Amino acid sequence: MPRIRPEFTKSPYFVDEPGNWHLKDGAPKQMQIELENYLQSLEDLNEEGTINGNQIDIYSTH
Repeated sequence: MPRIRPEFTKSPYFVDEPGNWHLKDGAPKQMQIELENYLQSLEDLNEEGTINGNQIDIYSTH
């Protein structure tokens, strides 16, 4: 399944340097927040017993 390209990547403020995504000076504050949230989400670990960071309880009865 293809990943959805975040909207901020389509902006002229976005700089797509491998391993160094960032925004040019003057980028709107909301776009800065979106980029920061996206980059933070990439750092979330997928640990054993989780799916997308959500703990899965295989013994749950509900």
